[in-house]
Amino acid sequence: MKERFKFNTVGLFTRDNKAIVDFYTKTFGFTTDWDGIQPNVEMTLGEMRIILFPRDAFEQMVSRKFQYPEGFNGTMELAFDVPTFADVDKEYQYALANGAASVLPPTTEPWGQRTCYVADPDGNLIEIGSFTE
Repeated sequence: MKERFKFNTVGLFTRDNKAIVDFYTKTFGFTTDWDGIQPNVEMTLGEMRIILFPRDAFEQMVSRKFQYPEGFNGTMELAFDVPTFADVDKEYQYALANGAASVLPPTTEPWGQRTCYVADPDGNLIEIGSFTE
């Protein structure tokens, strides 16, 4: 069967592109050639791509107003796997040091995963987890 789609990108509508670019490049190692001016931002990490676009510019482009969640955004998450339980703890602390807000500190769940949640500067939820003790 011929593959219809290849899912490789998540788009985030932002309040402040610079703050989000700074956070994801420092915290997770995304790279970008964004010039700091254009509204559209593309960032990559391996085969993963995140695109950013300012909320107000998007509303202007589609001639429509949207309602955006305030505070933590519980409608989706970005999930990052790390090699070991110890890496979950380490990356959690690193994310906090780079401006993330804590949502759930590192916890070993009954299903065998060590996981934690933080929120980026726009309140988007990020899970960092591992199944390898």
